[in-house]
Amino acid sequence: MKKLFVITAALIISLRGVGQEKQSILSNMELNGYVKYMNTVMFNSIDSVWLVDNLVHNRLNYNWYISDNLTLSAGMRNRLVYGDLLKFIPGYADSFEDDNGFLNFLTNNISDGNSYVLTTTFDRAYFEYNSSNWTVTLGRQRINWGQSFAWNPNDIFNSYSFFDFDYEERPGSDALRVQYYPNFTSVAEAAVKIDKHNNITAAGLYRFNKWSYDIQVIGGIMDTTDYVVGAGWSGSIWDFGFNGEASYFHPQENFSDSTGIVIINVGLSYMFSNSLNITFEGNYNGYFEKLNLNSFDDLYFMPLSVKTTSYSKFSWFGQVSYPIHPLLNATVAAMYFPSLGDGYFLMPSLAYSVSNNFECSLYGQRFEGKFGGQYDKMTMLFLRFRYSF
Repeated sequence: MKKLFVITAALIISLRGVGQEKQSILSNMELNGYVKYMNTVMFNSIDSVWLVDNLVHNRLNYNWYISDNLTLSAGMRNRLVYGDLLKFIPGYADSFEDDNGFLNFLTNNISDGNSYVLTTTFDRAYFEYNSSNWTVTLGRQRINWGQSFAWNPNDIFNSYSFFDFDYEERPGSDALRVQYYPNFTSVAEAAVKIDKHNNITAAGLYRFNKWSYDIQVIGGIMDTTDYVVGAGWSGSIWDFGFNGEASYFHPQENFSDSTGIVIINVGLSYMFSNSLNITFEGNYNGYFEKLNLNSFDDLYFMPLSVKTTSYSKFSWFGQVSYPIHPLLNATVAAMYFPSLGDGYFLMPSLAYSVSNNFECSLYGQRFEGKFGGQYDKMTMLFLRFRYSF
């Protein structure tokens, strides 16, 4: 029944989008998206065994403007994965069906075998109501409270991994969100999220502009386990962009006997006159001792939360991006993890715009670090083609 629901919903959305140009009754609907193919090669060293994986990824974004005030939005990911990882990692296919949201029936494996899996998910499915200075959103949505680039201690509703560069839209939450805009430079909002285990994240945010800075304060409960308070800012110092976030988490159980943890992130950025852009961030994660990292697999498969997106007590990040040509952009990103035996992460990339809606890109990722007393390393290469419509 779950698969039938997803397939039927996808057909309805597709048919409505295709017919919008032919039927005036559907003129208030729109459909866009993309199709990507990505080939992945991974190995420990150049002379070791190479594992090859393939991904065909289609995304559909649908909007129905029901009235001037009410919109229905849906975002759908359809992925065909085939290759060596499904053969060698037990339960890898099942991991695609692991949806942590309350509406977890929105994610399903349509078909799978020894070497492939076809999976689909709605990571956006919500109603949005706008009236005067108010916005109310109900359903699966993205609640982005982050101010930083690589790590976001304030992003308590739907954290994301910097390593997952192929997921530009980032995860959503099954939530109710109410926003009030008293003026053009401030917003007050409250949101409540529930996951598949009935854990609740409920918090409020107030963002305002002062001293030419966007400043925010947050407070609430995360995953029914922690009280959280935090703050964030973004602005500039001289010609440098300056941003940061800090959050404090305190367990609800045994409140007086428990000690909380702090996560802090601070960043600087600068763009030169020739469009060379540099970004630098530093992160302190007071939760690091509880991560218990034993291998690089833990970095990819551990439950994702705001506490688990940095892998060292102190982490450092730097990125340089430069448009070699109007159609060709080069980027190098790096992270340094002192707590992992001077571990590091390196990701160079090249992106070439073949046309307005077709892009070819090449990414590399190199990890090295000490896990469970042993030094481990992994190299991955990605070749991706993307067509947008």
